[in-house]
Amino acid sequence: MLTKLDWYIIKKFLSTFFFALGLISMVAIVIDLSEKIDDFIQNNASAKQIVFDYYIYFIPWFYSLFNNLFVFISVIFFTSKLASNSEIVAILAGGISYRRMMRPYIISAVFLAVLGYGLNTWLIPYCNGQKVAFENQYINGRRNSENHAEKNVHRQLVPGVYMFIDHFSKQDSLGYKFTLEKFEGKDLSYKLSADKLNWNKETGSWQVFNYVERELGEKESVMRGERKDIDIHFDPHEFFLRKDDVGIFNNAELNRVIEAERMRGAEKIEYYLVEKYRRLAMPISTIILSVIGLAVSSRKVRGGLGLHMGIGLGLAFSFIFLNQMTYTFAFSGEINPLLAVWFPNILYSLIAYYLVLKTPK
Repeated sequence: MLTKLDWYIIKKFLSTFFFALGLISMVAIVIDLSEKIDDFIQNNASAKQIVFDYYIYFIPWFYSLFNNLFVFISVIFFTSKLASNSEIVAILAGGISYRRMMRPYIISAVFLAVLGYGLNTWLIPYCNGQKVAFENQYINGRRNSENHAEKNVHRQLVPGVYMFIDHFSKQDSLGYKFTLEKFEGKDLSYKLSADKLNWNKETGSWQVFNYVERELGEKESVMRGERKDIDIHFDPHEFFLRKDDVGIFNNAELNRVIEAERMRGAEKIEYYLVEKYRRLAMPISTIILSVIGLAVSSRKVRGGLGLHMGIGLGLAFSFIFLNQMTYTFAFSGEINPLLAVWFPNILYSLIAYYLVLKTPK
């Protein structure tokens, strides 16, 4: 059962967190707007569109990146004030143990972790999709990138079925020097070659032009033609998924994409795996950083809030730096994505345990 002290700390925790989130989000919006205002003006984006089609979705995206940092800063800030006002000394002197005092911190952190996990898996992917759609339309850097081409495309569409395209342009949805091969075991059973491949948006199907179709086996046959509709399970937008577009998929969609990309032997699968593991690891880091924040700031020292904030920010930014460094190794294939995502949490869990042991009781 929660006591008045528990509710007092929980209210302090959550109110400070949401205040910090709102304040830093406004600063981030101002900085982002100053960088993109020229693109908005050039592409005739109205003020209503900028606010309700972009920045209303920008805040959840920003929260997903730095929510554990907001939590850590909040814990450092309000706990340092409690310590400087001798409230923590009074709590401990009143017979409440340090572990018992940790309970409302853990409850608050778990609440925010569960909230963060729910947002990461469902709401934030939707918001990211709306944000990306706006950027594709109104921000030049993204808009221009939509017209690029892919070369030497190799994909396994389903087990035993392989597709090869020498050149594919997204601007006109045309591919050149297309080959489709089907294998039965190790034996080639079917091959389709065409000079040109086109995505028909109206029918949602692919067409090949100037093709040669071969059936191999006991009875071999060859057919030639000028045009033919073919059924291959591949969406043309998958050629051009950007690394940062991985955040638009909810958990169910992300799992399907990972399985499809793993089967096709795609090169970007590490980005999907890191995103999948990150969605759970980041909320867990909220709890870990909350414990570290309490251990660092619960002791009354001469430097007060400034010293606590300095130590806390140093630990927080070292955590973020370590995360980004391990992600980079995962993207390059040098580290397993699961280990890369969870290694900072494991390391800082040990730091949290050590700090709790050394904190004066």
